[in-house]
Amino acid sequence: MEYERLPSIPELHRPYTAAADRYEHFGYRRVGESGLRLPPLSLGLWWNFGDNRPFDTQREILRHAFDHGINHFDLANNYGPPAGSAEENFGRMMLKDFKPYRNELVISSKAGYDMWPGPYGTFGSRKYLLASCEASLKKMNLDYVDIFYSHRFDPKTPLHETIGALDALVRQGKATYVGISSYSAERTAEAAAIAKDLGTPLVIHQPSYNILNPWVEHGLLQTLEKERMGTIAFTPLAQGLLTDKYLETTDVVRQGGRRSLEAQLTDENLAKIRNLNEVARKRGQSLAQMALAWLLREGAATSVLIGASSTKQLDENLGALENLDFSEAELAQIAKIAQGDAGIDWWRTSAIS
Repeated sequence: MEYERLPSIPELHRPYTAAADRYEHFGYRRVGESGLRLPPLSLGLWWNFGDNRPFDTQREILRHAFDHGINHFDLANNYGPPAGSAEENFGRMMLKDFKPYRNELVISSKAGYDMWPGPYGTFGSRKYLLASCEASLKKMNLDYVDIFYSHRFDPKTPLHETIGALDALVRQGKATYVGISSYSAERTAEAAAIAKDLGTPLVIHQPSYNILNPWVEHGLLQTLEKERMGTIAFTPLAQGLLTDKYLETTDVVRQGGRRSLEAQLTDENLAKIRNLNEVARKRGQSLAQMALAWLLREGAATSVLIGASSTKQLDENLGALENLDFSEAELAQIAKIAQGDAGIDWWRTSAIS
């Protein structure tokens, strides 16, 4: 097996100077009616930026991303593994590489999943959200985040309390913008109304969204348009299903701490991704590139969160931006292939609660 050669240690540890042409690769997209603008592809630090990957590899990827115009890095209090390590590692990179560029960066974090024992270490109470944001800022060596999210709806805490905590973070100067993640269309409308009354509008929603799981197109996108909110999609490649990884094999490598895709590698789903790959091939794209481009088409996502384990993978994803146009025939063919339940709607329970 061939591995991508990393830069030499001296090269990685020289003072970092960002590429002078970093803003010439693509346009930035306005988020709803706010002043926030995001790159079409943003970098998510969910899985490849914990203690499971060499720090210098992570550092190389983030430098490469910023050099190519990706100025939005998305984190959460529980990203790792282990939980919290992604923010800690990013904090080291913030001091070493990105401190001179802080005003150019959009850095986000979230709170909503289990972080510490007891009743105030999960979901959406004011105590948890405020404490988590403070902890995240310390880990990342930041005074504020650009976006802070309620990571999931809390069915036992009044929604007014959860959204009120987001409002408080903005008023305290610890967040510039706020948003929500994995909320249903109905809960999103409720949350947006509360936020408007408080004077701190929700500007963005982060849902799971991809070709095989387009649930947001059945109500949520329409609500976001009505509420003038932007959309940033996570799991755009269905955790690897929408790549070339399973086109020729059904072997599954189990990775501790991640959901196994074994249950999703059905004959039906494998047929879907092979047929989708044929559409992508005719477009001159890889399956992954087409899946990203599909999300960035008119009327879909404002930005798409990609993960990357190497600069080579990052460059392939950036290649998706070379062709974002779809014919009506292509969209109809993709919809026909992808129809039906692929069984990958892992976040639907929290979204409809």
